[in-house]
Amino acid sequence: MQKITTFLWYEDQAEEAARFYISLFDDSRIVSVQRYGEAGPGVPGTVMVVEFELAGQRFLALNGGPVYTFNEAMSLSVDCASQEEVDRLWAALTADGGEPGPCGWLKDRYGVSWQIVPSRLTEMLADPDQEKAQRAMAAMLGMRKIEIPALEAAFAGR
Repeated sequence: MQKITTFLWYEDQAEEAARFYISLFDDSRIVSVQRYGEAGPGVPGTVMVVEFELAGQRFLALNGGPVYTFNEAMSLSVDCASQEEVDRLWAALTADGGEPGPCGWLKDRYGVSWQIVPSRLTEMLADPDQEKAQRAMAAMLGMRKIEIPALEAAFAGR
């Protein structure tokens, strides 16, 4: 078991969210589902905690009620190998009530913030030629979903 695990608090959609997330990433699965018992505090038999893996990374999702909600102070960042992967994840995560945000950020239908980041952007921003890197940064700052061709054009000075 990994030493540190991300713990996500949902009102009552932990299992639904976990099943949605595992449908998006290879090497993902539900590990276990724990249910509330007679001791509560939830309704006996309902889902309490879902343990799941996304791309091999372990998460816990709790149905804890409406006490806490997600905000952008915590986000899940996804390193994407291609524009196709960016497009696929962006479409899936913003569907059915998700919200696009600036600079590759979005909120999914459950309120969880995600950063959908192409690897190529990271490479451009780390380039030793700071003029190129800053052109890529300026282009990215004007985007919602990150578009690699537009980044490449800005990086090249076109």
